[in-house]
Amino acid sequence: GNFSELTTASPPDRTLLRYSVADSLKAHAPFVVVFATPKFCQSRTCGPVVDVAAAVQKQSPAAVRFIHVEIYKDNNPSKGPNRWVQQWHLPGEPWTFLVGADGRIKGKFQGSVSTHELGEAIRRLLL
Repeated sequence: GNFSELTTASPPDRTLLRYSVADSLKAHAPFVVVFATPKFCQSRTCGPVVDVAAAVQKQSPAAVRFIHVEIYKDNNPSKGPNRWVQQWHLPGEPWTFLVGADGRIKGKFQGSVSTHELGEAIRRLLL
């Protein structure tokens, strides 16, 4: 696949692109979804949020899926937010959501989050 269509992270972290939100909901799998754009970041916090998710993923049980979603249509800021950002009605970025196996949002972080905070939230809210 062409990962540049899915992420502006360089190099792309393919483990964050393995699953989609829709598939994870259908599979009743708990997941963490990060809405951020490392390349076109509007704040200094959104690039690191993707790195934080990748780091926490390595310490988390395989049952919890990790998904990174870009912000802009075709990764082009001039085209505005993509359909996922619109569906989630997100003002700005980055956002990190913890979604349970029941498909309900259990927790969320706006802006930066540390590996410790995210790891703790996953243990508390998703496991």
